[in-house]
Amino acid sequence: MPPAMRLPFRPTLVVANVATGGGAAATPVDARMVKTGFDPATYQLNLHLHSLISSGRLAQARALFDQMAPHRSNAFSLNRMLSGYSRYGQLAEAHHLFLSSPPRLRDAVTWTVMMGALAAAPGRAADAVSLFRDMIREGVALDRVTMSTVLNVPAASSGTTALLHPFAIKLGLLHSSVVVCNTLLDAYCKHGLLAAGRRVFQEMPHRDSVTYNAMMMGCSKEGLHGEALDLFADMRRASLSATQFTFSSMLTVATAVGDLRLGHQIHGLVTRASSAHNVFVNNSLLDFYSKCDCIGEMEKLFDGMLECDNVSYNVMITGYAWSQCADTVLRLFREMQALRFDRQALPYATLLSVAGSLPHIGIGKQIHAQLVLLGLSSEDLVGNALIDMYSKCGMLDAAKTSFVNKNDKTAVSWTAMITGHVQNGQQEKALQLFCDMRRVGLSPDRATFSSIIKASSSLAMIGLGRQLHSYLIRSGNMSSVFSGSALLDMYAKCGCLDEALRTFDEMPERNSISWNAVISAYSHYGQAKNAIRMFEGMLRYGFKPDSVTFLSVLSACSHNGLAEECMKYFELMENEYGISPWKEHYSSVIDTLGRVGRFDKVQKMLSEMPFGDDPIIWSSILHSCRIHGNQDLARVAAEKLFSMGPTDATPYVILSNIYAKAGKWEDVARVKKTMRDRGLRKESGYSWVEFKHKIYSFSSNDQTNPMIAEIKDELKRLYKEMDKQGYKPDTSCALHQVDDDLKFESLKYHSERLAIAFALINTPPGTPIRVMKNLSACLDCHAAIKIMSKIVNRDIVVRDSSRFHHFKDGVCSCGDYW
Repeated sequence: MPPAMRLPFRPTLVVANVATGGGAAATPVDARMVKTGFDPATYQLNLHLHSLISSGRLAQARALFDQMAPHRSNAFSLNRMLSGYSRYGQLAEAHHLFLSSPPRLRDAVTWTVMMGALAAAPGRAADAVSLFRDMIREGVALDRVTMSTVLNVPAASSGTTALLHPFAIKLGLLHSSVVVCNTLLDAYCKHGLLAAGRRVFQEMPHRDSVTYNAMMMGCSKEGLHGEALDLFADMRRASLSATQFTFSSMLTVATAVGDLRLGHQIHGLVTRASSAHNVFVNNSLLDFYSKCDCIGEMEKLFDGMLECDNVSYNVMITGYAWSQCADTVLRLFREMQALRFDRQALPYATLLSVAGSLPHIGIGKQIHAQLVLLGLSSEDLVGNALIDMYSKCGMLDAAKTSFVNKNDKTAVSWTAMITGHVQNGQQEKALQLFCDMRRVGLSPDRATFSSIIKASSSLAMIGLGRQLHSYLIRSGNMSSVFSGSALLDMYAKCGCLDEALRTFDEMPERNSISWNAVISAYSHYGQAKNAIRMFEGMLRYGFKPDSVTFLSVLSACSHNGLAEECMKYFELMENEYGISPWKEHYSSVIDTLGRVGRFDKVQKMLSEMPFGDDPIIWSSILHSCRIHGNQDLARVAAEKLFSMGPTDATPYVILSNIYAKAGKWEDVARVKKTMRDRGLRKESGYSWVEFKHKIYSFSSNDQTNPMIAEIKDELKRLYKEMDKQGYKPDTSCALHQVDDDLKFESLKYHSERLAIAFALINTPPGTPIRVMKNLSACLDCHAAIKIMSKIVNRDIVVRDSSRFHHFKDGVCSCGDYW
């Protein structure tokens, strides 16, 4: 027989027919016949069963299996039938066969095959764990394959892992099977039980690359990046080859600590290893460079990759999305479509995020249309991304439609809706959604808390903020640096600086966001020296300041007139940290210089600024002109603003007030006529105060509050006491061409005074009063509230459109510089 025609060698036994005394012809038997109990007939049936299953003829295989029962079927045939069902995705038939089979036929392999089938099926992992517990109760002996299977089930709890550990010791597997040890170690690490995993690692007599990879990933997951690096060094000293998972773990560490040098070293090792062209490793490198903002190196690596998969493109698109490179994101997305990647694996969620951040509703709607065609629009990830995109584009009705159409509304879905309403200024609706979320039994996560705390900050509802603080503690989310930072910001914006600082001091962990929040808090309270002290502390603790940090420091300098310090930190930002100033940074510097009357330096900054005319900057100049009565420059600033077609009346009002203060009533009339001709109206001033978890708003000379008579009586009582203290109304703040008595009448019922009187009537003596105002307070109100705080012996905190004023014992925290 030619070699190609030879059958593969198969060892045989020759068994004599003992019934005939050994004289008859011998029967050749292969190894598989032993599993059937040396019954040639059952052996032949099992061979036929195997052939049918291998060719996918499961119905015929089941018919044969049923014919074999009860005399010819055994554990081997049952296991083959179960494996066949599992292989071809017929889980229901497999489960029914398992449950209906006689217990005598089920061995460890039977249970393991059934557990493996359940574990592989979507949403059935918990059933696999339950089956394992049944196996234990029935006293079936475990083997190493069973243990490895159970430990790899995603739903296996830490308790299940701990339960298997003694079995592994009893069976002697911890000293004989590296595979079982690795699986046990990996399970402990995945469940966050690093101490138990470390114990298994230390007790293992033999370790391989898989052992070190599992331990390194466990350390990295728990933030123990230094220990992960030490393990990598130990692994190299043990002459164990690094695998693709080793490199991936180390790149995860480098990304987490932001160590570009370490990432470059790992890249060098990858280049010299056999993994140089491994797409999995290259994707990890792409992810590292993307998250370290090394877009150039990410591009270079991607262009040189011999093989790219959908993950490669997804990482690239995400990296460009973070860097606001919308055109490149769209180009790569079209490239993915042209390469005919699985359309369901395309990064639709990332594209929707880009559309929302631009915002570009056209792109968002195109992506939405593709999702509808693919039947993916109601799926969890893209459904949440649609809610987020429509919210950022200001289309809350479309966001609500996407929310309603979702099959499964998770905590993330609710959070997206809540965040969308907060971003669009609908804080009350956001609070209602939060209550609805709780009502349907969903627990808020740290992102939910962050958004709802922002809502209470915007409304200045300190009562609600304190309730959320309490809930955070009870739910175990207080240790989150994000929750702590949001709380800090909330207390600061609600006029509770002491509680904001206490929150900062009690935070177990801080990041740059926490430091930015506390610097911003001091800035808004006009405490520039403390803001600068915190900035220096941030540097000492090794945190790198960003654009937001410097904006808060410059704003603090502006509120205190620290022109030299402001210039110092502006130059430090660019020269020392390489941060390009935003328009807002220039605005803060120009505001600082203008408020101290350094208009020559203002002109110099304007000439050096790499931007065109900007309404924020010229509004800042106009405010400075109001302080110093610089009518000439005010006219220039106002004309600049008018030419930009402002959508609000602020510049007109400021210019009108400058003319009014100078007694130029004809110019006042001209500016007001221009406002009317352009359809612009002065924004009405109003103030609000929280009482018993409700907001009470007041406008100037408000007559709508049911308690208005009592409020005015309280103010009359205060004015009598203020007269005794030497209070003289500053009628220049009443910018009307009337006599002084009428001017005072218009001043004494300004909205913040009504709010303060309401709080005095309704709150116990000594209770701090916190008032919020949408516009800046006038000079006379500022002077009046100082005296009020002394008369009533209360702290009065007023938050206007730009900062806080803390009045106490007749003194304001701003030092009358505002």
